[in-house]
Amino acid sequence: MMKRTEAIEQLTAPGAQYELEDVEMYGRTCRWFRHAPTTLRDLFDQARSDAEFFVYDDERLTYEDAWQQASRIGRLLVDNFDVQPGDRVAVSMRNYPEWVLAYMAATSIGAVIVGLNSLWQPEEMEYGLIDSGTKVLFADQERLDMLAKCTELPTGLQVLGVRCESISTPNTQPLADALDAIGSSEMPAVALDPDADATIFYTSGSTGHPKGVVSCHRAIIAALMSWELDIHAAYLMLDAEPPVPESQPVALVGVPLFHVTGTNAIFLHAFREQRRLISMYRWDVAQAAELIERERVDRFIAPAAMTGDLVEYARTSGRDLSSLAVVGGGGAPRAPEQVRNIDKSFGEALPNTGWGMTETNAIGAGIAGADYLERPESSGRCSAVLELRIVDEFGSVMPTGERGELLVRGTSMCREYWHRPDANAGTFVDGWMRTGDVAYLDDEGFLFIVDRIKDLVIRGGENIGCGTVEAAILEHPAVLEVSVYGVPDERLGEEVGATIHTSGDLTPEELREFLAPHLARFEIPRHIHISPKPLPRTGSGKILKRDLRAEAATRVEALHAK
Repeated sequence: MMKRTEAIEQLTAPGAQYELEDVEMYGRTCRWFRHAPTTLRDLFDQARSDAEFFVYDDERLTYEDAWQQASRIGRLLVDNFDVQPGDRVAVSMRNYPEWVLAYMAATSIGAVIVGLNSLWQPEEMEYGLIDSGTKVLFADQERLDMLAKCTELPTGLQVLGVRCESISTPNTQPLADALDAIGSSEMPAVALDPDADATIFYTSGSTGHPKGVVSCHRAIIAALMSWELDIHAAYLMLDAEPPVPESQPVALVGVPLFHVTGTNAIFLHAFREQRRLISMYRWDVAQAAELIERERVDRFIAPAAMTGDLVEYARTSGRDLSSLAVVGGGGAPRAPEQVRNIDKSFGEALPNTGWGMTETNAIGAGIAGADYLERPESSGRCSAVLELRIVDEFGSVMPTGERGELLVRGTSMCREYWHRPDANAGTFVDGWMRTGDVAYLDDEGFLFIVDRIKDLVIRGGENIGCGTVEAAILEHPAVLEVSVYGVPDERLGEEVGATIHTSGDLTPEELREFLAPHLARFEIPRHIHISPKPLPRTGSGKILKRDLRAEAATRVEALHAK
């Protein structure tokens, strides 16, 4: 069988469909797809057709419908709100059609779309809006209610309410009313630079506020094209042609669109394939199975917790899920047994997964099919437009099979963290990004993530900074010391745990109630242990977090054993 490197070389050679050329990007030389769309606007425009694009409940949009509606929103932003190239336009809502339409409109007029986490509490929402300098916000009713609780907002912020019933915030009007008042519905003509900023997505770090990850049009499209290339390379290795689908390919949108998995790997990846997207209001495994059966969904990409739910449901529900051809993952590793169960539970479905970050626009390494079944703990081999490197604490490259910190660089990389020179200086070195993941590469180039340096909990694919949660807990007057860590969880990979030393009586329930206005629900610790004595420390005064994490895991394991 042809080797992957040979397949990639053939597909990216001069004159080939995925021909690669060197371009200058952010002051460094990167590999770029010569025949790719140059901007997101080109991607959207080239995809216009009568094929169905986005389905939500009983609403169904074609690709042409989506372009026309996005064009009206683009015209509204330019004519009524004076949105200029580089201005930030934020979106915070459920996975409604308006989410993708706002994204298409903003990026097509040169604005920067800011994908706010819709699970954030008012303090976090307020931070994201102020930090990004948002000029216009698209928000649904839940987020409008949250916005009303914010004490400070960007000067001049204008808000467009989506599917709203009541408005209690200033400078807010229903999107539907605003669109009724515009004249022309043509997308404004704007000259776009492929390397101009297109998106800001927030990602949690180990300390402090979330960081805004800034990416350009070229970086995002490089990720989309790289996924395409990997698919074609897999067939070439098998000496086979990619099959021509008998019907329109269909994907289920079960993950939030404010994550790059939802936006890049599902929403944007649909355009060149003319894939129909079936969007869910929130994750519900029974509804997901019903939609897969009814709409003949062939592609489902989600964190391990959600694909695990579907595996279990498939065993007992009697639903016909045989249309599934790909069950993909990302955000957090799957247990090896779940990988094998995907292969057993869905007939023809092949499991796949990958390693990527918000900073890499969701690509990095990927693995599927037989390779994944043989190496269920691997994240796969490196994408063609990226490079991976394993280094020791001094920056020296480690030999094959040796563990060290994973570094990444290439075309799909973000430009920087928005207004965070401190974080940029500590993360980006000579074009390489320090990921904070401990990993190794085997002799065939397969990547294995084994630990992490950053102090993060990864709950169902959601990064949670331990320092952020600790800071919120320390605001409680009874808390003297706290340590936050990840506790193993069969479904979510990890849950948030905390060991706390207090000055008086404090119950876990009281603490959670205190934290509710300050942290998103997924950030509030599920496992809370109140310690009657000060937390153990090293000789240098650092809390022994590893010991506390091990003790918590033992407590949870004992609880489950009862």
